[in-house]
Amino acid sequence: MSFAFWIRRFLTVLIGAFVVIFLAQQLRGHDLAYAAVQASIWAPLSAAIFTVARFFQARRGQHCALCKDTPEMQ
Repeated sequence: MSFAFWIRRFLTVLIGAFVVIFLAQQLRGHDLAYAAVQASIWAPLSAAIFTVARFFQARRGQHCALCKDTPEMQ
């Protein structure tokens, strides 16, 4: 898998995590600035952990058969 694949994977998870965290903070009644700061802090951390974990799993040959998220599985 190429470097571009992992960058796209990171950015996809980053955007998804940002939206989920931002909306969760909004639903809890926090203002926009606080929700944006919390999403900006936690989304990159979550995306990095997820991407690194999937990278090492892919290197060991462990692929998700359910989501078929790697090029070898498609």
